[in-house]
Amino acid sequence: MNISVFGMGIIGSRCAENLETAGHQVTRWNRTPKNLPNTLSSPQAAVQASKILSFYLKDAQAMREIFSAIQANLTASHVVLNHSTIDLATTLWLADQCKAAGCTFIDAPFTGSKLAAADGKLMYYLACDEEHIAHAEEILAPTASAVIRMGKIGNATIVKLATNLIAACNIQALAEAQAISLAHGISADSFANAITQHGTASALVKMKLPGMLRGDFDTHFSLDNMRKDSVYAMTLAAEAGLEVPCIHTVSARMTELCNNGLADADYTALVAPYIHSA
Repeated sequence: MNISVFGMGIIGSRCAENLETAGHQVTRWNRTPKNLPNTLSSPQAAVQASKILSFYLKDAQAMREIFSAIQANLTASHVVLNHSTIDLATTLWLADQCKAAGCTFIDAPFTGSKLAAADGKLMYYLACDEEHIAHAEEILAPTASAVIRMGKIGNATIVKLATNLIAACNIQALAEAQAISLAHGISADSFANAITQHGTASALVKMKLPGMLRGDFDTHFSLDNMRKDSVYAMTLAAEAGLEVPCIHTVSARMTELCNNGLADADYTALVAPYIHSA
């Protein structure tokens, strides 16, 4: 297949490599030019080069801007897959715009960060019309360990935001637990041994805790991206008339830390204030 990948960040660049390794003809585009093979200078050229268009952009604003720039170039033969974590309103807008252009839209955000992307083991939430599911799964296969069918367009976006809410609150709780324990003389090794065998241990905790204890915030998923996703999740809650105090608190904390220079660090930087004040 000919596939154009938009967004050469941590995830998009690695997915493009995996698609290429699988034998597909991959064209790349990034807003800021990077020294990568088969890179085109404009998003319009990338649309003209391929019928399958995969988007790994930062946020809803970027997705709306780039889609608006390419909209006139879309044809009935194009398949638009959005993997960017965006708000529900933008997902539904994209679906409507693609329908108007006569092309196929697939709502396919993912979970997994840098290592999973490099290994072709992202997990995708997939929402689209039934007639397009098999083709969507075929496209995603080189970059995925699993694909979870979510039903109608928009459902995948909702679940993606909900799961990121859990991750953000989990890491904030872990940061506080670490801070309290170490402040009262528990060694890092002892704390890690206890937590990783506790009932609350998870794959996320086991992956993130070593770096948090070292104060190493090498970016797999940035704090600013998690902050952005928390805002989208709170919007969903507000639309449903729900109170969500936990994510409100964590979102405010993430905003504070982003404003203090940690926006591009991994979101495990939620523990940074405790380390710096030790």
